[in-house]
Amino acid sequence: MAKTTTRKKAASKKPAKTSNKKGASRKGIVAKKAKKATRLEPASSRRPKGPAWQWSAVETAAAIRSGAISAVETVEAHLERMHAINPRLNAVVVDLSEEALKAAHAADRQRAKGGELGLLHGVPVTIKENVDYEGRPNFNGVPANEDLIAPSDSPVVRNLKKAGAIVIGLTNTPEFSFRGFTDNPLHGLTLNPWDPNITCGGSSGGAGSAVAAGIGTIAHGNDIGGSLRWPAHCNGIATIKPTQGRIPAFNGSATAERPMLAHLMSAQGPLARHVADVRLALEVMSQRDPRDPWWVPAPLAGPKPKGPIKVALAKIPDDMDVDPQVTAALRHAADHLERSGYRVSEVEVPDINGVWQTWCDIITNETVVMQEASMLKVTSEDFHKAWGGMKTKANLLDLKAWMQATAARNGHIRAWQLFFEEYPVVLAPTTVKPTPGPREDTVSPERVREIFWGEIRFISAINVLGLPGAVVPVALHDGKPIGVQLIAGRYREDLALDAAAAIEKRAGVLAHRLWEQMA
Repeated sequence: MAKTTTRKKAASKKPAKTSNKKGASRKGIVAKKAKKATRLEPASSRRPKGPAWQWSAVETAAAIRSGAISAVETVEAHLERMHAINPRLNAVVVDLSEEALKAAHAADRQRAKGGELGLLHGVPVTIKENVDYEGRPNFNGVPANEDLIAPSDSPVVRNLKKAGAIVIGLTNTPEFSFRGFTDNPLHGLTLNPWDPNITCGGSSGGAGSAVAAGIGTIAHGNDIGGSLRWPAHCNGIATIKPTQGRIPAFNGSATAERPMLAHLMSAQGPLARHVADVRLALEVMSQRDPRDPWWVPAPLAGPKPKGPIKVALAKIPDDMDVDPQVTAALRHAADHLERSGYRVSEVEVPDINGVWQTWCDIITNETVVMQEASMLKVTSEDFHKAWGGMKTKANLLDLKAWMQATAARNGHIRAWQLFFEEYPVVLAPTTVKPTPGPREDTVSPERVREIFWGEIRFISAINVLGLPGAVVPVALHDGKPIGVQLIAGRYREDLALDAAAAIEKRAGVLAHRLWEQMA
């Protein structure tokens, strides 16, 4: 831990960088719910309780719309929180205070003129530093990427801005966003606000740490092997990894197109303290962008299943050593769902081991062929250790075997889709072990294999299926958050989020306890 402490101090002393740089809308059921939540209130209505940085995104948007608070006052409150708490966390690594305040003044002028406002008008958010933000380098945790200047905003940034959101900073990510732990030679280590001795997760660790601590109401992240759901678990917040194709993605700064399977297994998404904020952010982020050929104009809500919705509590494979507190958290989540009208049964899900192995084989072999040599030239020894560990469980495939693995992916997806016909929602663990230390993937290749295969198998496996998966916190154990995962069929994020909201209603929002602890 000596190395961790040293990095923490270095991160605290390092000043954040400041930028000098100045569609068809879907009207589905979720959109109507989001607009209803942020509908203009009487100007005399009371402000939400507590300081503005503690409000939810839904509350913040409504307060700005009603005139209970200005966008400038809102942004100033979040910037004050960021400047007070970020030095100890190193979650936000690019401070956009100057342009955020300019945007807030513009938002207030726009509201004064009247007319329609976006769903997130004046609402402070953060962006992960691995998508294009116009005029800035897309570092992705790698110092050598300083010349990759974004020619335009990525689709997710563009959609957030179009909805009126105000970006107050960019959040940390590991090198090439390829680790489950957030540390890099450019910005250093990001700490978990609950406890500096456990990881904030990765690769969206900066995003998770920031929003949990009260920096921004919504944090953007992305996920190819758990990079939204793992940080949500570690930091005690909520998220949705959407179906592939739900939220458009593109980086104009990239020097080459992404490989096919990497694109098909990755997703952009939101992290937030409240499930309602995740739902609202999903609606905003998922608007069309012609630069992504894989974007799908699917409705945000589908038909409600008949009768009490059946939930499959996933049986955990015998070779996974489950901590008793994880078992207890899953049972608590199941009880919350039962009390909310769901019918929960413990059943075996379709070949979770084979699904995970397919994910590992496909992503590893594609990376080895397309990216490994160039990545290893510009990355740290810690990256080499972590990446080497990730490869230990993968089968090295020739062309025929790789094509067979990609074909097997279709069979896995079909089996899960048929499973959802009987059980529309699956309740599964995020990890089966306590949250590890902040740099535990540099211990040994065996430890990395143990984490990905033995502990977070139910997270990474879902990426190869392209399915939506929500995470919601359930409880604290020894002062550290434990979350569970809700998985649904393709383009049924609504079912996963409904179940997550039912759990949240009874388990509460853990961030409130965190703020008391941090104070």
